[in-house]
Amino acid sequence: MILNVAVIGGSGFIGTRLINRLEKKSNIIVTILDKTKSTTFPQLWKHCDIEKIETLRGSLSNADIVVNLAAEHRDDVQPLNRYSDVNVEGQKNICTVMEELNITRHIFTSSVAVYGFVKKDTDETGEINPFNEYGQSKWDAEQVLQKWQSNSDKKQNSIIRPTVVFGENNRGNVYNLFKQIASGKFLMIGNGKNYKSMAYVENVAAFIEYQILEGCGYSVCNYIDKDDMNMNELCATIYNALEKRQSRINLPYSLGLLAGYGFDLISKLLKKPLPISSIRVKKFCGTTQFSSKNIKHLNFESKVSLEEGIQNTIKADFM
Repeated sequence: MILNVAVIGGSGFIGTRLINRLEKKSNIIVTILDKTKSTTFPQLWKHCDIEKIETLRGSLSNADIVVNLAAEHRDDVQPLNRYSDVNVEGQKNICTVMEELNITRHIFTSSVAVYGFVKKDTDETGEINPFNEYGQSKWDAEQVLQKWQSNSDKKQNSIIRPTVVFGENNRGNVYNLFKQIASGKFLMIGNGKNYKSMAYVENVAAFIEYQILEGCGYSVCNYIDKDDMNMNELCATIYNALEKRQSRINLPYSLGLLAGYGFDLISKLLKKPLPISSIRVKKFCGTTQFSSKNIKHLNFESKVSLEEGIQNTIKADFM
């Protein structure tokens, strides 16, 4: 049986890794739907903007399953209503068109940001408490999907909440940490005992592929590559992969946060984002540790360890 898979946001970081897996499957016809043309798979790309419902109607006409990876997700998006416009209203448009075309399978990448700052290892039963507009928009989009699914027991709705995702060719917060350490400009803020959950992009793509192929009905799953490291352990792993001597200088959290507020003011005056901000200091020093009890019920195992993922990324991007 041939399965037509439409990947919205498929030109991006996770999408490209997912397409690389799917296009090798003989029983899958995959289409990339994105505002930006895919540089890796241009032959599979069709223009689509989830804020413009008419582009969805034309693009999803042959789809059996829709995977939505599209999102506004950076820390510095302005104006703030862009999170809701893209992540929530865009999901409403997708659900409207799926309803019109009788598409009954959907996979949505949400985020552990729906839990906000957590003080302990948190699974899918954790309290929903977003601390920023991005996390709130992801939770609101999940509610849109719950409503879409509620009127039919034939609909399959898989919600995946990844923790911070890193990997080759990504330029997000984890890359910035690697870059700072590689350049010798890194300064540890806080005592480094706060734990961070992370996810290697190839494993995330493999899990989405698993959901596509297995058809897991209704599910909500955090996605994390265990075992978690605290910041001291993570930085030591990065230094070792870079073959660099580790710095032992720490800046107290209070001073780091004060500096973050200073950069916030400068950013506001300059009207442009800066690599340092108070929210990034809070995220760096906070515990973001997650687990998944729901994945344990599925027959899925990641193939790449967290340490191997770090080594692969550093080898590709810095060595």
